[in-house]
Amino acid sequence: MVHYLQFFLNTSLLRQRDNAAYSSSTIYFFPFCMSARIYLAPMEGLLDCVLRDILTRVGGVDRCVTEFIRVTHTLLSERSFLRTMPELLNGGRTPAGVPVRAQLLGSDPVSMAENAARLAALGPHGIDLNFGCPAKLVNRHGGGAALLQNPEQLNRIVSAVRRAVPADMPVSAKMRLGFNDDLRAVECAQAIADGGAEELVVHARTKADAYRPPAYWERINDIRLGVGIPVVANGEIWTVDDARRCRQASGCEHLMLGRGMVSDPGLALAIRQSQRQGDANTDPVLPWSDVLPLMGAFWLLVVARLEKRQQAGRLKQWLNFMRRRYPQAQAAYDALRTLHDPELVAQWLQQQGALRQDLLQS
Repeated sequence: MVHYLQFFLNTSLLRQRDNAAYSSSTIYFFPFCMSARIYLAPMEGLLDCVLRDILTRVGGVDRCVTEFIRVTHTLLSERSFLRTMPELLNGGRTPAGVPVRAQLLGSDPVSMAENAARLAALGPHGIDLNFGCPAKLVNRHGGGAALLQNPEQLNRIVSAVRRAVPADMPVSAKMRLGFNDDLRAVECAQAIADGGAEELVVHARTKADAYRPPAYWERINDIRLGVGIPVVANGEIWTVDDARRCRQASGCEHLMLGRGMVSDPGLALAIRQSQRQGDANTDPVLPWSDVLPLMGAFWLLVVARLEKRQQAGRLKQWLNFMRRRYPQAQAAYDALRTLHDPELVAQWLQQQGALRQDLLQS
């Protein structure tokens, strides 16, 4: 694995040598002056610094949130924070310049506060608190969505973190509607807001719902009406029409995109375009010919950061999501499904025009 600083130097060089693995001239950038914001969601094991880099190159995203950084009863080292958020070495921004907020996950107010203070000194664009992770291991230790059963503890954690970081360091949170049910959704949101969070993202499902559709966007509206801070809607936003219906049902102007953005890298741009022009094009705004160089750039970063045995699977993971929006991604997935040798994957990408040999030699 390359040094974290070298990761950004390499990325910068790749962008300077555009016309190769990636050409910014082929990506559509739509001006957008409305106040609505679009965030890129934290997704453990998927939306890491590499995919944040690639997706924010496309445009349309106002802010990212990292995968969660697990806090137990120890004070984490700076290296631990950099492992999840190497953007800290780039002013807290992706190479495309999009601000990144660091997310902490834990259940002990003291440990959360101490780690938040150390993390804040490294310069993220805010501290986000995870109250929505549905993973059994996390919940078994009282973290993530398990905390939605205890609004008082939510308040204690948020209050402790808010006191521990500088006054100008934003503190936000992400929650689900509840653990087994949504009966305490508004109470939990109020506890978070009263603790000092300045913004709240709500994933419109309970822990028990996992990721099964539908998302209950109308329940976000109940939360929005019950707190005095901005609320961001999240969950099951795959298309421009989903975004429109989510905003209508939730009453929220701000959105957070997760799997929808991974499946359609141009989704944020398409949502902005539809707001400005009033249409709802059902086709991806980013043609497959523009996705290919993004895949090439993604592959080079994956090769630089991951062990050889992990590399092919990482590309196939992304292709598996894109199959939902691109027929060409299905064909690509089928072609690569049985390949595990990175050299063979690189050859296939070259054949598709996603890579050039000179970049592979860098």
